Amino acid sequence: MSRTKLLFLQVMVGVVLVALWWIGSNVKIFGVLLLPPFFFSTPGEVFARVVRLFATGVIWKHLWVTLLETALAFAIGALGGILFGFWFARKPNVAAVFDPYLKMINALPRVVLAPIFMLWLGLGIWSKVALGVTLVFFIVFFNVYQGVKEVSPVVLANARLMGLNERQLFRHVYWPSALSWMFSSLHTSVGFALVGAVVGEYLGSSAGLGYLIHQAEGVFDIAGVFAGMFVLAAFVLIIDWGVSHIEDRLLVWRPRNSLNDA
Repeated sequence: MSRTKLLFLQVMVGVVLVALWWIGSNVKIFGVLLLPPFFFSTPGEVFARVVRLFATGVIWKHLWVTLLETALAFAIGALGGILFGFWFARKPNVAAVFDPYLKMINALPRVVLAPIFMLWLGLGIWSKVALGVTLVFFIVFFNVYQGVKEVSPVVLANARLMGLNERQLFRHVYWPSALSWMFSSLHTSVGFALVGAVVGEYLGSSAGLGYLIHQAEGVFDIAGVFAGMFVLAAFVLIIDWGVSHIEDRLLVWRPRNSLNDA
């Protein structure tokens, strides 16, 4: 499938969903609106609110705060996950010792941790970054760990027979094996980094998209809530596009997906 056709189909899915939303909120079916505007707003009102947020400049401050928190959480969590994932995969005894503790920490609900981080780090950006890091780290860590463990013993044995030392094994065997797993986790963790930032802002902050949505909810401004959600969705798509671009540059050896063929 060509990129143009794929993009067209993706856009059409969005158009159909918006059309169904408009029909449900504007057209009575058997005398009843399926999506009452008081609870679901309307596409026109939400679009107008998004335009107003950008036109007045209100959104920029909040967008910048959320972007900073998301970027820091994503970078710190991903880097930590990559480093510890490689280390634990190469040190099975260390991994065995810490395995129950990692599983225990990973099982903790992040919403429970948010107030604790706010108590420790205050209501500034770092409590939101810490929450995002706890979400991103474990996703990347377990994928990188598994990617290194999945290295074929035959490939590894042949590489050692050819005289590769540990540094060369890391560069030519372990790293390529883990890259696909790593980028798969990075695509997922982008959204979780944003979730950590927004949830932290929602629970306590003075700026950010989560704060903006929370303020709109407080006055039953459904259009404002949906506008904030759409800005968040667009935000995630842009970041994910950046991750995909970096992935394509680093994994040039990977067979091309038929969906991306021109």
